[in-house]
Amino acid sequence: MRLADYVIQAWRMRVSAPWILDDSQVLEIGCHQGEFLKMLEPRLRAGSLGLDPLLQHEESTEKYTLKAALFEDSLLLPSQSFDAIVMLATLEHLEDKEAIARKCCQLLRPHGRVIVTVPSEAADKVIDMLVFLRLADGMSLEQHHGFNPEHLPGIFERHGFQTKAWKKFQFGLNNLFVFERAS
Repeated sequence: MRLADYVIQAWRMRVSAPWILDDSQVLEIGCHQGEFLKMLEPRLRAGSLGLDPLLQHEESTEKYTLKAALFEDSLLLPSQSFDAIVMLATLEHLEDKEAIARKCCQLLRPHGRVIVTVPSEAADKVIDMLVFLRLADGMSLEQHHGFNPEHLPGIFERHGFQTKAWKKFQFGLNNLFVFERAS
């Protein structure tokens, strides 16, 4: 990752962190190298988990475990295992968003939250320029699947969630969504 990638990642983490309640058990899908869970560690409850197929070093602490695994591996987790599920710059890379929303509902405890950041459609052009200028690596851009973030509330609401927050950040190039599971 290059400096711009780190700045963008840190910004996403700062915008998302306040939505994680203290003493939460968190599942982070697409955890990269565990940066967000490491940042949250003092606030986490034991049993938190980060999954990423590109994770370079699996790791376990008293509060969390990082595994080199796909989201599909969460299918083996017990229902109502987590207080929050986090996907920072991840959901746009996954194809079946309906199945993901369904699985999130199953994995969350009542009133659990899904915290998602997803770029606006215009972000790809800016990232392409940063990559061209060698200021960013722009990881896995070919996997964005042309996703329009405006569809996200409807997808999660169809699967038992209420939209608690939706705000743009990073000069309108990124979106933060917070969905809460009904009881």
